[in-house]
Order: sequence, then structure tokens, then C-alpha cells
Amino acid sequence: MAADGTQRASGAETVYDTGQMRRLIDGLATALAEDMAGREELCLVGIQRRGDTLARRLAELLGEETGREIPCGSLDITLYRDDFDSLAQQPVVGQTSLPFAVAGKTIYLIDDVLYTGRTIRAALDELSALGRPARIVLAVLIDRGGRELPIAADQVAATVEIEPGEEIQVHLMEDDGEDAVLRYHRP
Repeated sequence: MAADGTQRASGAETVYDTGQMRRLIDGLATALAEDMAGREELCLVGIQRRGDTLARRLAELLGEETGREIPCGSLDITLYRDDFDSLAQQPVVGQTSLPFAVAGKTIYLIDDVLYTGRTIRAALDELSALGRPARIVLAVLIDRGGRELPIAADQVAATVEIEPGEEIQVHLMEDDGEDAVLRYHRP
């Protein structure tokens, strides 16, 4: 059961609980702060759906650690997916929100789980359509392996090995009522 009293899907196994998640996120923030040292033109961009929540949380932690406000935005990559044609008849398209220009900036691209690399490719395509960043740094909470494209994260909080038929999901308090990383076994 989640902290807010809602039921989790059956077959879920907790890989990281709330306390462990806090340490993972704090560790990722520390690694990003070290990488950001001396960079003025930077911002965080989270990939919707959990990456943007994670980016906002990291921006707050980084602001506390660095003493400056870290600009933060979010990307909805729906229109840039390579499987867009196979989505539902009426795909739900969210809104990209970048309250800054990306041109010339160091972009810290944030996502919750890195798997095939296709989500990141779509995010890179969208960012490129919006301008030419000076640099893009990929930071993920969980790397679960299974790449289909040659994409690797620059910063990874944790690597979780999974078996075929398993799935990893990150739950965040703001979206799911709990902080946890869960492993699902599909029958």
C-alpha cells in the first residue's frame, strides 16, 4: 500500500523505499552541483511524466546547495516519439514548458528511468527544435539497462538489473503519494 493509502498494483516489489529514495535524490543533486560548478548559463529540463517532477525537486535542492535559483522546465515528448503513429487514436499531448531560451545554455536533462534510450532521443530532438544548447547533460535516477539506441547517462543515481518480463517504476510523492522505486513482475 502506498503512503497515501492507495493500493499498488499486485506483483510490486520495493527496490528502494522512501529513505533510500531520499539518499538517491540527494546524491544525484550533489553530483549535479559538482558538475555545475562555475557554469552560469544552465537550467534543468525534466521529461514528463516523472522526470519533470524529479527536475523540480532537484532544482530546489540545488538552489539550497548553490545559493542560487536554478531555472527549471519540462518537456512533453509525445510529438517527437518514434512510435507516435502507433499511439492511441487520440494521444494525450501535454505541454512543454521552458521559461527560458535553450540556445547557448547547459541543459541538464532529467528523467526517472533510462531504458531503451528512445525517450531521450525524442527529448534531444525536441530540445534541438527549440534552439542549440551549448551542452546537454543527461541525469537519471535509475538506469535499468536494455538500450536499443547508443545513449548513456552522464549522471546515474542507481542501476537496477532486471529480468525479462520485469518493469521498474519510480513513484514520487507529488505524483503517486509515495517515494519508492518498484519492480513489477509481469505474468
